[in-house]
Amino acid sequence: MAAYFDHAATTPLDPAVLEAMRPYLAGEYGNPASLYELANRAERAVERARAQVAALLGAEPREIVFTSGGTEGDNWALKALALREGRAPGRVVTSTVEHHAVIESAEYLEKLGGEVTHVAVDGHGRVDPAAVAEALDVGEKPAVASIMAANNEVGTIEPVGQIAALCRERGVPFHTDAVQAVGKVPFDAHALGVDLASISSHKIYGPKGVGAMYVRRGFRLAGFMHGGAQERGRRAGTVNVAGVVGLGKAAELAREGLEAERARLAALGERLAEGLLGRVPKIAITGHPTERLPGFVSFTAQGVEGEAMLLGLDAEGFAVSSGSACTTGSLEPSHVLLAMGIPPEVAHGSVRISLGRENTGEEVGRFLEVFGRVVERLRAMSPTWKG
Repeated sequence: MAAYFDHAATTPLDPAVLEAMRPYLAGEYGNPASLYELANRAERAVERARAQVAALLGAEPREIVFTSGGTEGDNWALKALALREGRAPGRVVTSTVEHHAVIESAEYLEKLGGEVTHVAVDGHGRVDPAAVAEALDVGEKPAVASIMAANNEVGTIEPVGQIAALCRERGVPFHTDAVQAVGKVPFDAHALGVDLASISSHKIYGPKGVGAMYVRRGFRLAGFMHGGAQERGRRAGTVNVAGVVGLGKAAELAREGLEAERARLAALGERLAEGLLGRVPKIAITGHPTERLPGFVSFTAQGVEGEAMLLGLDAEGFAVSSGSACTTGSLEPSHVLLAMGIPPEVAHGSVRISLGRENTGEEVGRFLEVFGRVVERLRAMSPTWKG
């Protein structure tokens, strides 16, 4: 029986989420921007979902703006704050391990004449708040700082609260890509002090193509989509009612089960990591040893290509990822691992495992039995493996 070990890439749609969405995929087809009762029902469903998402994020419903996902939120935060009419873009401060949605948005602004300051990370992929403070203080005052809440390749949790405080002291808007963190570990936007946070539905057992942006109450953020007054004039376009309802239900379920699932996945992840280190030589766990997402195990295996391991495990019934799912197929090693100081030849042999709700201890045990055989077979064929 196949086992899905790649929940950082996407999650299966929760059956309860599908049931919540079902009416809005058929009979309840009203446009929430209209005035008649069919539309009013759709609007009430959207506002209920807004409250559900706000509860998960420790926010107020009015601070939630629905988007198409985390990539849109990341683009919106950087471009809306950095672009200034008639002038070169303002300076962006970010880290070397961000998701490509942040990295490429920053590169786009740089091509327009803006400046980007990249803060390095340590060997665990963690950003030092002191390094962020230094980056904030050198040169032109930044238009925005963006540091992710948790890394999508190695699972390291970043000190977002400390970084947000540094930005607040200096009057610099702070955005965090919270796509991987939300729903897996506690995330309280008010307590953390962030100005903006982007999330994605399909990472928390909701539908694809929908997400949300937390915009702190009173924070001024120019609209990113134009052509209508939806979402308080901040995001034009007819609201994806069914998707938003699904996100709301997924947020509600994630909030209700967060602590129990967090503990369960942490135990499974620890068992998996210890089993890998104990059974297979020349394996190294990447990411922070303790400040990491539960059930998230990223590692390198010397003498083997990550893609070869992925295909070998797929043949054995296990779906895993080699580096970030967004860059699968690229021949370049993970930018995250390189930023952590891992040599390219080692980074090429990376695997990311991210466990989820349906995974069991039996599956973890079976994986440990299979993985050793897969690596042994691949190393036997490798011209570079010397044992």
